[in-house]
Amino acid sequence: MTEKSKIGSYKAVAEPFHVDFNGRLTMGVLGNHILNSAGFHATERGFGIASLNENNYTWVLSRLAIELEDMPYQYEEFTIETWVENVYRLFTDRNFAIVNKDGKKIGYARSVWAMIDLETRKPADLFSLHGGSIDEYICDEPCPIEKPSRIKVASKECADKIKAKYSDIDVNGHVNSIRYIEHILDLFPMELYKEKRIKRFEMAYVAESYFGDELSFFMDEVSPNEYNIEVKKNGEETVCRSKILFQ
Repeated sequence: MTEKSKIGSYKAVAEPFHVDFNGRLTMGVLGNHILNSAGFHATERGFGIASLNENNYTWVLSRLAIELEDMPYQYEEFTIETWVENVYRLFTDRNFAIVNKDGKKIGYARSVWAMIDLETRKPADLFSLHGGSIDEYICDEPCPIEKPSRIKVASKECADKIKAKYSDIDVNGHVNSIRYIEHILDLFPMELYKEKRIKRFEMAYVAESYFGDELSFFMDEVSPNEYNIEVKKNGEETVCRSKILFQ
């Protein structure tokens, strides 16, 4: 198996209903394309959700970091490339490149995934499936961005509160990982998005939340362009943390 064959490549278009008021693809939609490409790539190699479900397992996204130089414009085609960087017993590192219509790489992403048992919700041994062959797909393609960082939030002042509703809930019955991204980006005023763009966006997923849960958002301004955000459910348990760097 060649290194090139280990990389999956998936085309997409920035549809008009997937862009913001600047005409650029939104971070939430880009996140969806990134996660979809991970799903396609895993399925083509025998490690997709359907295959895992047969053995009572599923994939869970633990961390995601996206760093961008540009974002596709309305109607522009773009491509998501993805490959597996490392496989450990309980989690795997998967990377991505965002390629514009001219073939230029305009961004990269890093992610960390765990395979969990659907009954216990605990991490399972990645080498327990298909004779441990998952490590055959490890690829040495470079990903020149920093790995997801440790995010800490000190603020005790709630910046916003929402209730998890119908449109937040995915097929697994809990709040969709992308919906957290969209809710977090809604914390900032329109003026900020008129003047600046998102350079880097990180998510660290800690726990699940469900329909009817009250989600509270806490934010630290680390620097004039850098923010750390923590999301808690029902005033107590942390469900995720995020870091945003504007430019």
